Amino acid sequence: MSKILLVQPNRWGRGITSIWIPSHIGILRSHNHDVKLFDCTFYKNWAEHEIEFNTENQQYQPTDYQKKIKFNDNDIFQEFQKVIDEFKPDIIFWSALSSHIHGEGEYVNIQYGNMLIEKIMTNAKKIAGGLQPTAEPENMMKRFPNIDYFIRGESEVVLAEIADKLEQNIDYQNTDGLIWLKDKKVIINKPQKIISDMDEISEYDYSLFDDQIFLRPYNGKVIKSVDYELSRGCVYACSYCVETTIQQYYGFNETTSQGTIKNADNYLRNKSAHRIFTEFKNLHEKFGIELIRCQDTNFLTIDRNVLDELSKLMNEAKLPIYLYIETRPEGINPSSIELLKKLQVDGVGMGVEVSSENFRKNNLNRFPSQEKIINAFSLLKDANIKRTAYNIIGLPNETEDMILDTIRFNSILDPDNITVAFYSPYLGTNLQVESKEIGDFNDYEYNVDNQLRTVTKSSTIDKETLNFYKKNFTKLVREGLDNLDELKRSENK
Repeated sequence: MSKILLVQPNRWGRGITSIWIPSHIGILRSHNHDVKLFDCTFYKNWAEHEIEFNTENQQYQPTDYQKKIKFNDNDIFQEFQKVIDEFKPDIIFWSALSSHIHGEGEYVNIQYGNMLIEKIMTNAKKIAGGLQPTAEPENMMKRFPNIDYFIRGESEVVLAEIADKLEQNIDYQNTDGLIWLKDKKVIINKPQKIISDMDEISEYDYSLFDDQIFLRPYNGKVIKSVDYELSRGCVYACSYCVETTIQQYYGFNETTSQGTIKNADNYLRNKSAHRIFTEFKNLHEKFGIELIRCQDTNFLTIDRNVLDELSKLMNEAKLPIYLYIETRPEGINPSSIELLKKLQVDGVGMGVEVSSENFRKNNLNRFPSQEKIINAFSLLKDANIKRTAYNIIGLPNETEDMILDTIRFNSILDPDNITVAFYSPYLGTNLQVESKEIGDFNDYEYNVDNQLRTVTKSSTIDKETLNFYKKNFTKLVREGLDNLDELKRSENK
């Protein structure tokens, strides 16, 4: 067998069960390889404490989460080296594509893993995946020189194949999807096939996570939760979204006038209802999971027959879990509301992004009207399903007046929860290219974090202004804009 050390470089200081970790553990173990996890989440000299930051600005409700978590006082680099010396891995792997890559700090983890590994002595092959090598393979070796190989696209099958070849002592450098260096020349292998049937990936294995990773703040309580995916893919091609880079990698380049990809049925993939139910049941019984945080890009584009069957299985078993999902306003109607109730959906997150319909359409390639968004939030409220509005500030060509309009629009929606993210220029997206061309961002941005910091150089909205609205967005939605000038003066803005 091969030995594979997976690394979770999470710096948010709160539990995140990055979906690529259980998916890779599952398939590697099914190939009889030895797998270990080094999780960086709760090291004091590594964590940035995202929960404290977003509780202070009212994005999260206060909880006693911090009292329930124990941080590690040891030096993370020394601990990492110790694990490597004891385990003696053949491969060290981190960062990968899944439905989770849209948020939760995953984008920057390839950089954080590179930071960790540069101080480590090891003979292991250092391999990373994720959006960046998928989007721009030519420059990966230059940007992350401590990494030996990169995997483009979905990496579960690819990494298992490399591990198999290592065990058999045969050449692995010809593996599809791989990027590597030969005589100082970057070699880019042909793309691997898309995983068309998600049941082909072995059951996702969450057993290597420390138990406190499952603790999450949720609506003023601390509960046990995991990140999970029922599906992969999205029919939409929003100009700022990482999904478009993955679509292009697998050849889904054509879009309709309404911002959807052509031949979407070949790009959307999901697990079977029985497979999903089995994983739900195991997560509850093995780890006491109460909430499944579904990271699917658009939950309501999952095959309706699969969701109907899943709801029946959950109800027949009286499975005591509930779901948090993400979807779009276009999919919310009386029929889908009925389905969400059957699936025990407790909360729904939807992207508002900005209030301006013209800006959404012309700059973001998003087409739902304000009326459609208002109606979707209203239907969910009537069904007693909690609603979270997702907003973005600092978009290229956005103005402060547009942020104020978005705040007013959120006041109309009156969501149960409000999140606001700094715009992040995700490599390979149309908006990233545009933002580079107009000078708002560099060719490549390090330290990107849509919750903790903005890296913009925009002259339209400076960092100080964006930080002010990140801190006060929810407050201004709830209390109104009448005292905006006074609030600015009080913060010397």
